[in-house]
Amino acid sequence: MPELPDISAYLDALQERIVGQPLERVRIASAFVLRTATPPYAEAEGHRVRELRRVGKRIAIGLDNDLWLVLHLMIAGRLHWKARGAKLAGRNNLAAFDFPTGSLVLTEAGTKRRASLHVLKGEQALRAADPGGIDVLASGLEEFRQAMAAENRTLKRALTDPRILSGIGNAYSDEILHAARLSPITLTHKLTPEEWQRLFTASRETLGVWMQRLRTEAAKSFPEKVTAFRQDMAVHGRFGKPCPRCGEAVQRIRYADSETNYCARCQTGGRVLADRGLSRLLGTDWPRTLDELEALKRR
Repeated sequence: MPELPDISAYLDALQERIVGQPLERVRIASAFVLRTATPPYAEAEGHRVRELRRVGKRIAIGLDNDLWLVLHLMIAGRLHWKARGAKLAGRNNLAAFDFPTGSLVLTEAGTKRRASLHVLKGEQALRAADPGGIDVLASGLEEFRQAMAAENRTLKRALTDPRILSGIGNAYSDEILHAARLSPITLTHKLTPEEWQRLFTASRETLGVWMQRLRTEAAKSFPEKVTAFRQDMAVHGRFGKPCPRCGEAVQRIRYADSETNYCARCQTGGRVLADRGLSRLLGTDWPRTLDELEALKRR
């Protein structure tokens, strides 16, 4: 799922392409992508783009008639900048927004259709679409701590809850926790003041580094390779590969359609966290430490 750094790169690329331009036409190729009936999307046609905003992990396109086109890419949705009037051929093409300078095309890979377009009227409606999480880049340590510790949750869950923090998902939460040298299953109410400082600093620095990196790429060309798995990431998507800090193999916890990646030596004191699927199969044989894991591999 595109997260804060990726959304920021999209916004930068769109700023120079569509702000101040009239939206000539909205083309909907798959009816399910449009999640609102009123106001009708046709009311957006012919109006100029006034501004762009990030609303959590959503991209909001504001028009001069007080309409907002709000795009939520979810897991597999992506944006592409194509020649004006580009055809919407193929099942992955969901919608297109035509401007004099080109067409913004929304696609979604896979069979699950989760990406969405909402057409909203007015500032209040746009605010209602915001999950409410704070922007860690614009907050202080105490505001960050209060938001994260409002409920006693694991760090992984708290970092990725859009009602707590804005724009952080699975990928960058893994990177933040690795940078902070904290376990994903540590409870927020268990953190020491020093650990809060590490987590806050790691959150700001990790997001800042990736935002700058992706914005630099977006300045050269439209971001066409938005992915949650990047070669320079420390642990996310790197199961079995060496941790860049200590060299130990990156571990994972799998759940539903996702997984959490972490370094046991750097983050959990050498403890191997139980994987829901494998631990049910292995039962008491599930390795608790890196040494036990290595012994299991040699069997």
